[in-house]
Amino acid sequence: MAKATLVIMAGGMGSRYGGLKQLEKMGPNQEKLIDYSIYDAKRAGFDHVVFLIKPENLEIFRQEIGDAVARHIPVDYAFQTTEDLPAGCSPLPGRTKPWGTGHAIWCCRNVVHEPFAVINADDYYGPKAFQLVYDDLMKQDRTGVSYIMAGYVLKNTLTDNGSVSRGVCQVQNGKLLSVVEHKKIERGNDCAHSHLPNGEIEELPLDSVVSMNFFGFTPDIFDKLEEGMVRFMNTPTDDPLKREYLLPEEVEVLLRAGYCEVTVAPTDDRWYGVTYPEDREPVANAIRNLVRGGLYPLSLWD
Repeated sequence: MAKATLVIMAGGMGSRYGGLKQLEKMGPNQEKLIDYSIYDAKRAGFDHVVFLIKPENLEIFRQEIGDAVARHIPVDYAFQTTEDLPAGCSPLPGRTKPWGTGHAIWCCRNVVHEPFAVINADDYYGPKAFQLVYDDLMKQDRTGVSYIMAGYVLKNTLTDNGSVSRGVCQVQNGKLLSVVEHKKIERGNDCAHSHLPNGEIEELPLDSVVSMNFFGFTPDIFDKLEEGMVRFMNTPTDDPLKREYLLPEEVEVLLRAGYCEVTVAPTDDRWYGVTYPEDREPVANAIRNLVRGGLYPLSLWD
């Protein structure tokens, strides 16, 4: 049995990017951002990888990523479909959009049976967070239900090419108090600007702590996600075809209920991601600089 699993959410298509951005080649030897995350996770101690993908993308993921990685670390696949729902929930006719990151993690319930971390496939996180999350998951003196979240500095997670979604966190004494999803944050001169659904603009300090969907959980979270999914699916809404059951929002629910505590592992590593096509070249240049600086070998898997 694995000690700790890395779950990589790769089910989205990337509407703003315009394609399967998880497979974009960024490294000097055609490596993808996923490759660098797996490499960082493996050297931190993770010994199992699960790709959470759409069923129709299985073969291309095996060809482009999975088969090469599987020579170095065990790999499994889980699948997110709009029809895979808990008892008490019914598929929604006309729904094609995935149900969100909370549902995505629940879809891994049959292949993950040990402490695990969650990341996005199209983000570069840096090595520090993987080590901090792994060390926390391996703690033997754990009391109660305790999860962990990698906390990034907002200014290190922005792109110059448009807006991004981030969970803005309130932290006290190293513990997460709340996380609020902001879906349209843009870089400003002295702060970031969050464009709210009501048309107002909220100023966010550039040193705000934000969530990048990098969490560490124990397997009990699957039951809680199932409960949350049933609640979500049975709550009336004006936009049933587009709304999403988001992982940070469910973590917020569990915090408010007193079910768990969430330690925030702070990292000053720079995030890189390909939200927009214009992001590709700057991110590729940044990865090449990290390789030149010795943080990664010229070829990850040779």
